[in-house]
Amino acid sequence: MEDVNQLFDAAFEFAHYPGAQNETSVKEFLDRFPLPVIFNALQTDPDIPGFENTLVTCLERLFKTKYGASLIPQYMPVLQVGLKADSAVVKSLACKTVLCLLEDCDTNDVSSVQLVVNNGIYPLLLDYIINSDDEVANAASETIKSLARFPDAMSVIFPSETNDPTHLRNLAARCSSLARVRVLSLIVKLFSISRLVASEVKKSGLLDLLEAEMKGTKDTLVILNVLELYYEMNAEVNGSGAQFRVRATNITYSAVVFYHQFFFSGSYVLYSGTSTGPYEKLRAMMISGRLLSKENIYKVVEEARPVVPCLKASVCCAHKTSDEVEKLTTNCFVSECVKALISAIDGSLESVEMNDTDAQEAAIDALGQMGSTTKGADLVLSTSPPAARHVVASAFDRNAHGKQLAALHALANIAGETRPKSNRIVDGKAEESLRCLIYDAAAQSTKLTPSGLFLSVLQQSSEIRLAGYRTLTALVARPWCLVEILAKEEIINIVTDATTETAKIAMEARYNCCKAIHEAFLCSNFVDDPRRLKTGDKLQEAVRSGPYMSKKHRGARPEVMTGEGF
Repeated sequence: MEDVNQLFDAAFEFAHYPGAQNETSVKEFLDRFPLPVIFNALQTDPDIPGFENTLVTCLERLFKTKYGASLIPQYMPVLQVGLKADSAVVKSLACKTVLCLLEDCDTNDVSSVQLVVNNGIYPLLLDYIINSDDEVANAASETIKSLARFPDAMSVIFPSETNDPTHLRNLAARCSSLARVRVLSLIVKLFSISRLVASEVKKSGLLDLLEAEMKGTKDTLVILNVLELYYEMNAEVNGSGAQFRVRATNITYSAVVFYHQFFFSGSYVLYSGTSTGPYEKLRAMMISGRLLSKENIYKVVEEARPVVPCLKASVCCAHKTSDEVEKLTTNCFVSECVKALISAIDGSLESVEMNDTDAQEAAIDALGQMGSTTKGADLVLSTSPPAARHVVASAFDRNAHGKQLAALHALANIAGETRPKSNRIVDGKAEESLRCLIYDAAAQSTKLTPSGLFLSVLQQSSEIRLAGYRTLTALVARPWCLVEILAKEEIINIVTDATTETAKIAMEARYNCCKAIHEAFLCSNFVDDPRRLKTGDKLQEAVRSGPYMSKKHRGARPEVMTGEGF
């Protein structure tokens, strides 16, 4: 018992040592307490609070060192025992230990892969993914992801025999819906590792599982998890998976079609009769907004043009069977999908059931993210009636702080603050819609003019002002907005006053707004107007001073003078 106490004290000190342990201290610890001693202690059950967790944390830190990782191959049988242990903590440790082994080796070193294969570790890792808790499953997934870096591991992870029980397709087919989502998540992670792994994923037909899962389940939580995986797939397809862009694009397109179905049918698919709850709608709006905030998604998906059920036909055939709707196919462009989705969000905001503030903010934020792209802004502003009316109305409503803040940021996105300056102006119809929405909002308020609305925003709290700066930075690219800004000298005074803001991000937002107004001023006819000479000089001086310089808040300066005699 005394030895166990000594081990616990030493392990506790080692595990909680601040900073990284050097190789010398690791060797000294293991000379005093060899690994077999620690492993045997883990199998005991001493009446010491936190004993198991302390030893596990200690071993994790040991194996993350170069010396500790070099000892792992000698104890592969012990790892097998750990992987089969009842304790979730020990299982997680075993997974992380294998991960340390793999990360310590070069990908051209076949010995580490052979150790994993010869000791039957890979099937155990798969079993953890489908049968263990989230922490152990995640540790197993990360270990398999690291194993996939080795070219020699391709035949292990992607067996040529389709009936192999370790084939991920077969694994997904025989497990629960939750475990299947974990398998799909692993597939998405594998796809983003390298071209070689992406090629194996494609050849194995594993990408089809995402579409099949979305079409074949009525479990709302599973559906939302698959949607998150679609977004991850879209985000993680970079250079490593570029050669499969079209295939990944088809998945993205299917996800967009699903969003349309999700809202218009009030359920996962048009053909199921279950209703969609507010939480599911909230999550779907958030995911769809993130997915459609990328500028290239329209171009890439338009190029792919997969043949899918026509959305208009789907809407008309909401009560038809799946087979009947599947027959109504055509080359449907992604803009039609997004229009349907925007219309659905618009309808949600109009619904009396959408009385939850968080849900309203999420819907407005989704519209803003969709409108952050040039094509998305066209669609948000050009629908009939324009869905952006909710954004504009809320942006200047002082009665709901959180909703106003979300709306101002959304309006800034739609107006082009996140887009390159050359892409801030959208097409004529959308621009006219934006102008009319803002003038209508002003006419229905006590301010009467857009300049009054802008000034009201800049006179509110710091976070509202920051959102207001972003909005004006984008809007001032329109001549009518410049006219409104110049109509209120107070607006110019606020954006040129370096003492207005104290937070760095707010200072920079104010400066960017001032600079945008100055650039628009120089490109306008006002630059030659003698009545605007002082305004131009004021803007120019503020731009020259930078975001942080302030005449009123200068740093302390030492004064040198003759010392008085004693």
